[in-house]
Amino acid sequence: MTGFLFDLSFYLAAPVWLLMIFAPGRRTTDRVAASPLTVVPILAVYAAMALPVFPELWAAVSSPDLDGFRELLVLADGAGAIWAQVIAWDLLIGQWMYREARRIGIHPLVMGPLLVLTILLSPFGLLLFLLLRAARGNRAIRRPAASGTAPAPPRTPA
Repeated sequence: MTGFLFDLSFYLAAPVWLLMIFAPGRRTTDRVAASPLTVVPILAVYAAMALPVFPELWAAVSSPDLDGFRELLVLADGAGAIWAQVIAWDLLIGQWMYREARRIGIHPLVMGPLLVLTILLSPFGLLLFLLLRAARGNRAIRRPAASGTAPAPPRTPA
């Protein structure tokens, strides 16, 4: 069962990643990428694997040291729970990167490979994205608010 849950955690995230990489700018993609609820099913998988090893998990996180973490990762459910946690956080990071790239106008052909890198090695993908974002000077494309109202014009002194 643990092997199935381990695989399931990625399969639950994959559709969101596929939308962001292969269908950027579509209404459905933008709506899905804006929702933090995409990780809820993955967190359910996390809970299913974390609860059976909760004493070991609690010991590893409440008094962190390398040996305690190693002991947790030796357990199949412990390693699976950590994997599901990583998948969930990576997805949230990827969703933020996607939305931020859309906001500042980074082309989808640049973001696609960056998102793939983030799936595989999220710290490197995030770091490269942050460098790219800084190099662009964080120039934002100003869009109207989600409510459909235009931003208020600047005030002029009377």
